[in-house]
Amino acid sequence: NSIRRLSALCLRRSKMQQRHQSSRRPAVPLGSRILTDPSKVFEHNMWDHMQWSQEEEENAKERVAENSFVKVQWEDQDKYEREASKYWNEFYKTHKNNFFKDRNWLFLEFPEILPEKRRGELKTEERSSEHTKINSTNSFSHKNGMFEGGEKYWKKNDGDGSASVQGNVYNKTQAKSLTDNPQGKNCGEELGGLESFPGGDATYRILEVGCGAGNSVFPILKVLCNTPGTFLYCCDFASGAVELVKSHSSYNSAWCSAFVHDVCDDALPYPFPDEILDVILLVFVLSTIHPDRMQRVVNRLAKLLKPGGMLLFRDYGRYDTAQLRFKKGHCLSENFYVRGDGTRVYFFTKDEVWNMFNLAGLTEVQNLVDRRLQVNRKKKVKMQRVWIQSKFQKPL
Repeated sequence: NSIRRLSALCLRRSKMQQRHQSSRRPAVPLGSRILTDPSKVFEHNMWDHMQWSQEEEENAKERVAENSFVKVQWEDQDKYEREASKYWNEFYKTHKNNFFKDRNWLFLEFPEILPEKRRGELKTEERSSEHTKINSTNSFSHKNGMFEGGEKYWKKNDGDGSASVQGNVYNKTQAKSLTDNPQGKNCGEELGGLESFPGGDATYRILEVGCGAGNSVFPILKVLCNTPGTFLYCCDFASGAVELVKSHSSYNSAWCSAFVHDVCDDALPYPFPDEILDVILLVFVLSTIHPDRMQRVVNRLAKLLKPGGMLLFRDYGRYDTAQLRFKKGHCLSENFYVRGDGTRVYFFTKDEVWNMFNLAGLTEVQNLVDRRLQVNRKKKVKMQRVWIQSKFQKPL
């Protein structure tokens, strides 16, 4: 009898872990905090590698069907498309660089941003820095929650209580050793004269598309200052965002070139030739573009990569809490919505992402659905977060 009871107990625990812990991929990438005891759900702000039950999946589908039943009028849809840059300019005019957190987690999930030698150096630095503190947290969790100041804004503008935009959680302690740089903003002054185009003398070049106020730019620049031969391009079609980047105290034209660019306009030239980029960073950007135009954007970006170059992607996933919280009348088309401030967002599936990049001639290196459970411990609220994180490479 005791053996039977022990076997039954082990079976129950196994089923519980299968429900709350993903067995489809290891704890890294995408965090390592696994919820195995549902009674402890409010002990942390975020749990990684969540698996949904069939009931949760069906409930999410029903909510999307409900909030997408009434579509935005065609005249308004056309206005949101034509005036997209205006809405984002107004956003940055209102919030400047105070809304988003710096994406110091980039080097943890996307080490390919940097040359291979520098990646090894960063790993060494990481191992030698406050190792126990790093292991007690995870790369996307933060004791003060995800958005610090952003939640009220999106509740107001979505009309749905959504607390998500460019949805990531950051851990300053874990990333600090990766981004501290005693040389500061003047570290590039020793570089030589101008080339035929910005960054022409570099041997390793990075482009961030949709740089916003620089929340990826400046963590990257802090590391590039210690990496000779590297150069960062960054663009946004909101001129106000580019001005925020250029006016930042850490901006240095010796290491970085920020420019206004609409990636949907194929006729617009880039300030550098094709096939020179080692990395393209596409983080919470493609979702802002009309679905009918996404493939052309990806095709054009693929041409900028040199053979062997990498495109790094992270964006909203299908049935993320942000999608479920939209009210009726905000849906533009299937899985494509407009917020109250006129900015738009699309929610991807992993297969959609694979198809787009595959059609552009890129090869999958990584393509993951990142499911997490975000909780508000004070209000005892649970939110299912879904993101897609991918890496695609241009064949040699």
